[in-house]
Amino acid sequence: MLFGIGAYVLWGLLPLYFFILMPAGAVEIVANRVVWSLLFCALLITVTRAWRVLAAALRDRRVFGSLALAAFLIAINWLTYTYGVTTGQAVETSLGYFINPLVSVLLGVLVLKEKLRPLQWSAVGVGFVAVGVLTYSYGKLPWIALTLAFSFGLYGFVKNRVGSRVDAITSLSVETMVLAPLAAVAMVVLAASGSSTLTSQGAGHFWLLLSSGVITAVPLLFFGASARRLPMTTIGLLQYFAPVLQFLVALLVFREAMTAARWIGFGVVWLALLLLTLDMLGRARRNSVARKAALRQAA
Repeated sequence: MLFGIGAYVLWGLLPLYFFILMPAGAVEIVANRVVWSLLFCALLITVTRAWRVLAAALRDRRVFGSLALAAFLIAINWLTYTYGVTTGQAVETSLGYFINPLVSVLLGVLVLKEKLRPLQWSAVGVGFVAVGVLTYSYGKLPWIALTLAFSFGLYGFVKNRVGSRVDAITSLSVETMVLAPLAAVAMVVLAASGSSTLTSQGAGHFWLLLSSGVITAVPLLFFGASARRLPMTTIGLLQYFAPVLQFLVALLVFREAMTAARWIGFGVVWLALLLLTLDMLGRARRNSVARKAALRQAA
């Protein structure tokens, strides 16, 4: 439980880290995040003596193909998220992770052809209403929130297909290996154009950017440790820690404005999440009762 809370709290406080990295832009932050994450992963793999596991993942075409696709999806997610935070739109980035569970349910219907239960249908329907309300309040489609929700939802779907064939360190290592050449090119281009802040903003800024590898990897490792030990229902409830904290940081620290129409839109989103949570808890309770009944019959 502590590992899970730690992962989502760190993700929830991530906007503060991006804020102190300014004037670095989204592309520079993500490029550094990829490059230094790869070095940190190489260190972890060396310490844990897991190079054979990494080599096996690289040789397996299905695993490598899935992780390469996941890498590009998470790159889109990271770029959009960092852009949102560094341009004063952290409230909308939190919205993306609030509606992510609804997108995951929708992807289950569209991609996996799953049948939804009544409360799930209600939650998805209310979610569509919320997007409509928020589109009206923003005066445009909340594209940052929708891009974050769909990119992370698809990322989770792709990673789920890989399943337990790779651990968290191996997965992150392969993903950053795929993205590292593009990230390195971005860093060189920024340096050549004089737009890079890595070496121009003092030693503190330099080391903060280098620490992005640790800041990226640690919550992922925490999440992996919790996901192996906790039921999915608990993980589903813990995931709300991150957007709640992001939302609070945007309001209380960044002082972003929230109009009445936006409060209404967020309220509708939270109603949809309440319906989804009630369905999840009800299903978990029914499954628990069914398991106990099966054990009694077996005895």
